[in-house]
Formats: sequence, structure tokens, C-alpha cells
Amino acid sequence: MRLLIVEDHAELADAVRASFARRNIHCDLAHNAMDAELMIRTVQYALVILDLGLPDEDGLRLLQRLRAMRHSEPILVLTARSALEARVEGLQAGADDYMLKPFYFDELHARVQAILRREGGRLQHRIVAGALEFDPDTHLFCKDGRSFDLSVREGELLELLMRRLNLVVRKQTLENQLFGSGETLGSNAVEVYIHRLRKRLEAEALPLNIQTVRGVGYMLQTQ
Repeated sequence: MRLLIVEDHAELADAVRASFARRNIHCDLAHNAMDAELMIRTVQYALVILDLGLPDEDGLRLLQRLRAMRHSEPILVLTARSALEARVEGLQAGADDYMLKPFYFDELHARVQAILRREGGRLQHRIVAGALEFDPDTHLFCKDGRSFDLSVREGELLELLMRRLNLVVRKQTLENQLFGSGETLGSNAVEVYIHRLRKRLEAEALPLNIQTVRGVGYMLQTQ
């Protein structure tokens, strides 16, 4: 799962990202509306945390434009604008929640969890692929009731493939979801993790195959 934090205060954005990382939730950062819109068009985010006081455009206008373009990802507004009229305007523009600064991170995290539960229970319902189960809440992969460890990137990759079992996932989608924006990648970065993941599935004797669809991407299949 990857979030986008749209916040022009760099130290605050870094602190929030670090706090989410300690809970195994990965975040990209955008410090202005233009970068945020480009990143939202490129990466499929589970949720966007949006400040309204951005340097190049009012965040409310960005919110309205995203909804007009039918971007449906949940958006939590995190702002210092405390007036009742501002809160109402933000919710009417399409925000899923509205939270005021200053704030406690535990509350922010709880609100993110609540929104994602409403959006489909992503943090609660187990994902199943044959004999393999994944619990997004604990980030544990289990076979026959026994959990086994994967690296963070291997786990993210396997989760993405499990969510699209028997469907092709484009290589570009995997790059965007696994690495986000701003990271310099080798030409075979995804292939390296696919190779490692295949070895792990084989070592765990899991009846799953990761098929390569040439020129397109990869597909997880049960044997």
C-alpha cells in the first residue's frame, strides 16, 4: 500500500512519511499541486493526504479538479484552516475526511485506516491465492497457518500480484507501485524482484506460478 502526502512544509512531510514507514505504510511526497497531480495520474495511490495551503495553487482547487476528472482515490484534507465554512467546503468538494493541524499522528493513522475500511476493507480482509493467504492488517503471508518472511519489496510485489490473481499486471504498474516516484531504477529492477519472489514461492512449496507476459508484464496463477 502506498500513500501520497501533499504538503509544502518539507520537515512535516518527512516526519509524517517516517511515522507511516514505521507502520509498514509507504508514502510518496509532493510539495506543490502540480507535482501532486502528475503523481496521482501516474501512480495508483491507496489514499492522498492533502494540505490546502500549497505554494502554486489552493489545494481545494486541486481537490475539485481531481474529482472532476473522476479520480476516485480517497482524499484526507490535513490543513490549518479551521473555520466551519472551510471544513464544509472541503467535504463538499470531495474530501473523504477533514483534519486540522496541529494533530497527533496516531489520530491521523486511525483516520486513514477508517477511510480505507470504508473503501473496501483493504486493511482487514485477507487476500487468498490458492494455499497462500495475506493479511493486509498484519502484513503477514501464511501457508497452512504458518507465516513466512519476505523483504518489504518482495511482500509488496506479492500483494500486488495476489490482488490481481490470474490477471496481467503491467510492468510499468509494478514499477510505479513498488518504487513510487523519484527513485532511480535499473532497467531490470522489477525482473530482479520477480526472480527473488519466484525462488521464495518455490522454497515454500507454494503451488503458484508467476508467468511472464512478454512486452506487457506478469501474472500470478495457481497451479
